[in-house]
Amino acid sequence: MSEMAGIVETEHWIESPGGRLYAKSWTPHTETFLPPIILFHDSLGCITLWRDFPRQLALSLRRQVIAYDRLGFGRSDARIDILQQNFVALEAEQAVPLLCEQFSIQEFVACGHSVGGAMAVEAGARFGDRCRAIITISAQAFVEERTLQGIRIAQQDFRSAETFARLEKYHGSKTDWVLHAWIDTWLTPERAGWSLDPALEKLRCPVLAIHGERDEYGSEAHPHRIAAGRGSAYILPDTGHSPHREHPAQVLQAIENFLA
Repeated sequence: MSEMAGIVETEHWIESPGGRLYAKSWTPHTETFLPPIILFHDSLGCITLWRDFPRQLALSLRRQVIAYDRLGFGRSDARIDILQQNFVALEAEQAVPLLCEQFSIQEFVACGHSVGGAMAVEAGARFGDRCRAIITISAQAFVEERTLQGIRIAQQDFRSAETFARLEKYHGSKTDWVLHAWIDTWLTPERAGWSLDPALEKLRCPVLAIHGERDEYGSEAHPHRIAAGRGSAYILPDTGHSPHREHPAQVLQAIENFLA
């Protein structure tokens, strides 16, 4: 446990049927009764790759922020199975109850980056009124050619030992599995028909869909579909796939305004 500028940062280990999950929480000193924010990372992500964003979010909103490494990623235990095509919905179904139990959560806000944004939507669909709001950052709502093309380009890039080593710094011996879980799952023909529409139709809470104008993994059709009739799409000009890293102040302000 460590303390930094009014935030207590704590590490957690959570037992799951598939192995241990590594989690971290950022809690403001001033007691808050606001629902915490649960962060869902992207396809190659982990807690460390959120960088300073969770702490800044906790400071900005004065509420607890919780992030975790999905099984097979970061410091969580390894896995060797192939991801099922319903892995986005399964993550919400299996991980959220474990997090709620560990942190004694009754209500929460779900926030996710890229595929983690889709997981946040699935969490909202599954947990109804317990999910008070959803924030997606660069999320995909369906399978688009731009997404697949972005993955094919990344696939070539990761053939470079140097690029692979950069990812290995975060996932260690699990790196090869992490890459295949992303590339193979999305590029398989069975993926073509996937969409978030069934989950979006079940949502009962407000949505903020943040997206970069130059996102290499998805057009602006994604945030507009996610937010349609449920909230607002916030498009950042001259921004790629990681708005929270490229323009953190703007993203934090958008989230603060939305939750206010």
